[in-house]
Amino acid sequence: MSVGKRRHPIYEGIALLADPIYGYMQFTVPINEQQEERTEKDLIDTPWMQRLRRVHQIQSSFWVFPSGEHSRFQHSLGTMHMAGRFADRLYPSLKQVFRRQCPSQPCVKELLRLTGLLHDIGHGPFSHFYDENYLKPRCQTTHEGIGQLIVTQKLADIIRRIRRSPDGPLDADETIEPEQIAFLMGKPDVGGDDRMPPWLQTLQPVFSGIYTADNMDYIQRDAYMTGFSLDLVDIERLLYYTFVTEDGLTLHKSGSSALRRFVNARFTMYADVYYHRTNRAVDLHMQEIFEETVRLLFPFDPRVELDRYLGVSDWSLLEGVRQWAGDPDPRRSALAEAWARIVSREVKWKMAYDHMETMDQPRAKKFMSAPELEQAIRQGLPAALRDLPFRVDVARQDPRPLNPWTEETKKILIYDPATEKASPRPVEELFRYIPAQVAHYRIFALDHAHDAELAAATRAALESPGQDAFTTNV
Repeated sequence: MSVGKRRHPIYEGIALLADPIYGYMQFTVPINEQQEERTEKDLIDTPWMQRLRRVHQIQSSFWVFPSGEHSRFQHSLGTMHMAGRFADRLYPSLKQVFRRQCPSQPCVKELLRLTGLLHDIGHGPFSHFYDENYLKPRCQTTHEGIGQLIVTQKLADIIRRIRRSPDGPLDADETIEPEQIAFLMGKPDVGGDDRMPPWLQTLQPVFSGIYTADNMDYIQRDAYMTGFSLDLVDIERLLYYTFVTEDGLTLHKSGSSALRRFVNARFTMYADVYYHRTNRAVDLHMQEIFEETVRLLFPFDPRVELDRYLGVSDWSLLEGVRQWAGDPDPRRSALAEAWARIVSREVKWKMAYDHMETMDQPRAKKFMSAPELEQAIRQGLPAALRDLPFRVDVARQDPRPLNPWTEETKKILIYDPATEKASPRPVEELFRYIPAQVAHYRIFALDHAHDAELAAATRAALESPGQDAFTTNV
């Protein structure tokens, strides 16, 4: 770098990204290109991160909300920023609890920032839809599992050579370990992981709790980008009152109202955006053709041929099926036609009836699964309509812990300054008016000719006793 282009020393190694949610976000860049040091910029510029530009953030909802065209790449940068803010708030109390066991502030902050940056790096086409309709049934894994492989096998060298956070250098004997990032990325196991130090296990809720660096970014970002208003979300207060005690990640009682508003906002986003009726109708159509499409376009197991996963995205899927139009193979041609209908928003399934049920207390209500409800509806339809084509969609949501005392991975500790104790007991009062579980039942048919009959049969099925329960809050 020439002298004329050198930055002032206080700006060296740091650059800014403009962002509609946070204004500006910092990230580390090389100070000297000839040195062995690697930075956040090196990770951001890898093909693995850049692939996320081609994966939509809100699955298929961008077909419903025209402005919701943002990507997993944008969300990952935002989560990195939010994770850094968590580190700023948590480090003083984390150091107080774990003392000499606790790494330096730059090390903890960079570990959380890199986990935020990389937490979604394993997502495939249409994000969670790809997990549910391909990765889980065919590969027995999830995007977290693929992401952990990418982090530990493809990005490990860069990660270990990152020597500073935006706040300053790591201590001389400190290294960011890819395995620790992979641990924070994964869904927590009850009892934790004895291989990981206690201070690291304490930080796991930053990515897997009720309010996290992940969902605190996507709730704000998705609401903003879709045009959905969330004026009551108070992220600043929620962060300010979060700290670490000997019992784990804790929220001061003064932040409880901000937590309640955030949980309500998340509940609303799922109900009105992620589970929008047209979005669910599109998903029903995609379910009919998705597994076969992916198998034909990407005929490999990403766990075994990880490098080939670089070519898997929303873009490559949609362009691949577009090129099947007129293919001599009748199956490929039929798939191309079906995808063309989806892309053109020719929604195959029309909503005939919808109903939402909630569960406020454990074992207070039993929900029906989609196959059970479909069978009950067919039995309740007039004989002439028993073979009517229709689909049952059950969108399930867990707005809050079902039992704040027993669910270790979802436990929220509230610190009461009057007693100087942290306990999950205040959560019961805090979430009194927020349902623990929600089932949104929707019935879709090819047209609206028999909406009345479907509605009557569905109401009768849902009101009948003896329904089997399903387990959520996972």
